[in-house]
Amino acid sequence: MPNRQTTVRQLLDRFGTTYAAEAGIALRDKPSPLYELLVLATLLSARIRADIAVSAARELFSAGLRTPRRMLDATWQERVDALGRGGYVRYDESTATRLGEGAQLLLDTWRGDLRRMRSPHREIQKFPGIAETGADIFCREVQAVWPRVRPFFDQRALDAARHHGLPADPRGLAELVKPDQVATLAAALIRSTLAH
Repeated sequence: MPNRQTTVRQLLDRFGTTYAAEAGIALRDKPSPLYELLVLATLLSARIRADIAVSAARELFSAGLRTPRRMLDATWQERVDALGRGGYVRYDESTATRLGEGAQLLLDTWRGDLRRMRSPHREIQKFPGIAETGADIFCREVQAVWPRVRPFFDQRALDAARHHGLPADPRGLAELVKPDQVATLAAALIRSTLAH
């Protein structure tokens, strides 16, 4: 057991930053930060480097696009420009459209509040540009403030855990950290795969 604890401590020390934290999202169980996480998951879902997606999210948030209403009220060009400032140029136009459509869907279906979703992993995939990978990203991160999703480790995180000699099942991994560290451990496992 000490070996596992040492491995976990090393993973958290070296890679223990969630993408939400890196994007400057003060994640709380409130509509606006949850929406910001949805935007980030949308950006991370494209075939683009994570640091560029994070930078683009920061630009969108700096432009005041932190709620579905603000995203929808922004022009398509304003969204494209913010994405471009973040270096998200390859997919800027299609993503600007998806963000507008996603904001409308959120307002129409859940009255702007993701907390109204009954089955987050399944329902988050209804948003344009978010397939299973994007839903995995969202659930990995949102478990920090949604205990009902915890413990969530997608297959990629479980494969990384196995590689590091840790349990390859969500409950076994969650038992290695405090409840408020589960999302951070999931992020650390993912980031450890990107460091090779």
